[in-house]
Formats: sequence, structure tokens, C-alpha cells
Amino acid sequence: MSWHPQYRSSKFRHVFGKPASKENCYDSVPITHSVHDNHFCAVNPHFIAVVTECAGGGAFLVIPLHQTGKLDPHYPKVCGHRGNVLDIKWNPFDDFEIASASEDATIKIWAIPKQLLSRNFTAYRKELVGHARRVGLVEWHPTAANILFSAGYDYKVMVWNLDTKESVIMSPVKTIDCHQDVILSMSFNTNGSLLATTCKDRKIRVLDPRAGTVLQEASYKGHRANKVLFLGNLKKLLSTGTSRWNNRQIALWDQDDLSVPLTEEDLDGSSGVLFPFYDSDTNMLYVVGKGDGNIRYYEVSADKPHLNYLTEYRSYHPQKGIGFMPKRGLDVSTCEIFRFYKLITTKSLIEPISMIVPRRSESYQEDIYPPTAGAQPSLTAREWLSGVNKGPVLVSLRPGSELLSPRPLPPERPPSNSLAPASPHLVDQTEALVADDGRRPFSLLEEKAPRWTAEHRLEEKKAWLTNGFDIFECPPPKTENELLQMFYRQQEEIRRLRELVTQREVQAKQLELEIKNLRMSSEWS
Repeated sequence: MSWHPQYRSSKFRHVFGKPASKENCYDSVPITHSVHDNHFCAVNPHFIAVVTECAGGGAFLVIPLHQTGKLDPHYPKVCGHRGNVLDIKWNPFDDFEIASASEDATIKIWAIPKQLLSRNFTAYRKELVGHARRVGLVEWHPTAANILFSAGYDYKVMVWNLDTKESVIMSPVKTIDCHQDVILSMSFNTNGSLLATTCKDRKIRVLDPRAGTVLQEASYKGHRANKVLFLGNLKKLLSTGTSRWNNRQIALWDQDDLSVPLTEEDLDGSSGVLFPFYDSDTNMLYVVGKGDGNIRYYEVSADKPHLNYLTEYRSYHPQKGIGFMPKRGLDVSTCEIFRFYKLITTKSLIEPISMIVPRRSESYQEDIYPPTAGAQPSLTAREWLSGVNKGPVLVSLRPGSELLSPRPLPPERPPSNSLAPASPHLVDQTEALVADDGRRPFSLLEEKAPRWTAEHRLEEKKAWLTNGFDIFECPPPKTENELLQMFYRQQEEIRRLRELVTQREVQAKQLELEIKNLRMSSEWS
């Protein structure tokens, strides 16, 4: 038996969970009573959406992220389904578009207005009709725009292209019918070229999402899988389920060989489903149990032992469902690396829980915030359907920073070399920044060239100005506590703007030195 030391050096060894204060929670929220094993909550830097109870159909609430406190009992709902809503997912490339799946066998795409809702919202943008039975899961493609996957109780996974003018889409571009029972979960790898699923037959399958063929299938009898998750670029899968003795269990798999798991770990004897969440930037795995109040977290490594248990966040209030904030919506000034939104039905409460790395310095911590996936697709729907694979467009979470990789060019267009690099030193820096992404590096002269339309530039500016919180759309403070919160936010904004000014001054000095060096070299020549 191999021996592993108890102490292991890690910058995430002391990560702790910090629940939000009472005034920063969402109170009196009518959370759904459905027994379906889904998250029932979706979050982005502007809104939090939660499935709710509704008479005569299905509905969900869309609440602005800053609108904390007690919710109005007559708060408008997004309703239009004839059956209960089973799953909701925000578009990763459009913070105002959300997909919902329902028991009425349809998927609806909603364009949420930027102004606050004043009445029930029933005008959906698109309706997808193709499943014969209720639709339990929806999932957006991680890198291609307007590609949506849905899984229904008709044992089929359907691929939808939303890049059409039709408001009602009757047929998907692809139907995958290799499953023998109800599909329980879906997960994409980083560039969206592979799709992993779990089924009620307790088998894990790795599929080619375009061809619909099964590449790998697990027939291991010692682990009955319920949820599955790709672990970033580690080429591994993580599944949660039960063992032969009905203990809750997590298992790690090699995505190229699903015959036997790399490692298994029994957790406890509870019956609630385990929801896994993986942060590929920090290689941290979070395991959240339905009906539990605890959140366990691990650090995943490519070497044995692959799963290194860190600790767990404990709470007395069980969660019905849970949502999480994308990395671009986190508060980097407090060293927040993950944020959950916990649905507590017993108190009709949504409680944010921040996972924080304790640091003394108040400056930006580059080591815990590597380049992460941004809100810009790297492929169009047509490109992805034609067989092109590309990783996500990376952005830096440093306030005021721009894209680390430029907007990807169409595959048939060769990269342009018309702009020569200014100096070998700058070339080395930019190549190091985009080495992981594999795309063409860009110089400071190219950075000044316009890369976005005015609308995209405005959205990016709003995103970094307040780190996901829009001050200008915030209602005026009504209490002294709200006034103090607004004051602190403005102070934080001033601090970030000062950092941005300092950063721009450094860039300006670098450009001046480049110009001076070019002039001197031209004089010598």
C-alpha cells in the first residue's frame, strides 16, 4: 500500500465558505417544490433566475442581482409553459437570454428586458418543439454561439441551432438516440467536442455531439452514476452516484478508458443526489448534496492521489437546489474564487456563499485568477456544425483588463502578419499570455485597434466597471444601511479606477519607449 504524506502544500488549503449577511440574501422567494433532481437556479453577473411555483403552468423568477432583501409577493414571473419548469440555463454569451425546459415537452428561449419587469413576462423569443415527452435538461454549448442541447424523457438528446429567423423551431439539427433510459445529466469538455452523459441505466457515455456516436461507455457495476462532469483539460471525468452498498460515492475516470475508475471515495449513507461543480482555473472540485447543508471541496491533480480532500463548508439549513456565479462575476478584491447561491425552501431564502482564499494583501492576486473563459463565443453555430473545434476566448479578471486572445478569425481566413512586433521583449510577453489558448498573439499596437462593435465595447466596460454590479441601474437607497452599502461600492469603484489609470500610464510609458527605440534603430540603419 502506497503512503502519502498528510501535509500537502497548496494555495487553496485554507479556502473557507462565507455566507452572505441577512440583508444580502434573497428572502421570501417562493422556491419550487418539484422533486426533480436539478439545480432549479441559474446565475450570471446581472440576474439570478430561480424556478418557482405557479398555478396553471410553469414559471420562474428573474431577479436583478443587486435586488437583495425581501421579495415582493407579487413580483412578476416569467411564465408561458403549460407544465412545470424543470431546468433553466443562462446563455453564457448573452446575460439577457435564458433557456427553460418544461414538462410540456418544449424548450423556450427568453430575451429578458434590461429594465425591471413590471408585469408577468410571457413573450418568449423562440420555442423549440421536437421532444415527445417532457424535457428534463438543457445545456448551452461552451464555445459555439446559438447551439443548445436538450435531453428529454423520450431518451433522446437533441441539438438545436438557434441562429435562424424562425420563432418556432420544429426540428433539431441532430438527434442522439443511443440511450436506453432517462438521461440524468450532460457535461461538455472545454472546447465542446465531447459530451458526457449519465443515464438511468447507471452507465456513463462519452459521445461525439455532432455525429451522435458513442466513443466510450462505462459498464462498471460497482458505481451507479447519477451525475457526470468533465474536469477541464485534465482528460478526466468525475461522476457522483452510489456504491453497491447504497453509500453516496464519487468516482474519477479516464475519459479514454471507462472500464474501471481511477479512484472511488465513499462519502456517507444519505440518499440525496450529489451535484458536482468544477473550477478549471483552480482545479478545485465542489460536491453539493441535495438535502444537505454541507459543501465538500477537493483539489484535483493529474497525479495520484487524484482527489485531495480540503475541507467542507457546514450549515444547518439543507439546500433544495443550488446555482453558481460564472468567474467573470466574482469579487476579485476579496479573493473570492467561487460563489454558490443556495436555495433553502424551509426559509424561502436564497443565500449566497462565497468561497474565499484568505490573503492579507488587497492587491489583485494574479496566481489565483488565471485567464478564464469570457462572455464571447469562439465559434459561430455554422462553424461548429461543420466540424471546427476551438477553445474558449480567454479574459483576465483584473479590473480594467481586456481580452487576452483576440476575436477568433474564420477558419478559412489565414492569420494576418501585416503588423510586425515592436520588440522581442514584448513578443515574449504576449506569447506567454496566450500560450495556453493556442491563438495568435497580438502586440500593443494591435491592442489599440478596434476589435468590437460599440455595443460589445459598452457591455465589456459595464462588466469591469462594477465587476458584475451595475450601479447606474440600481434603485435609490431607501434605508441608512442601503446608503452605506452604496457609499462603500462607490469607494471601491474609485479605487478600481485609480488602478486602471495607473495601468494605462504604464502602458503609455511602454509605448513611448517603443517609439524611442524604433527611432534610434532607424537612425542607426
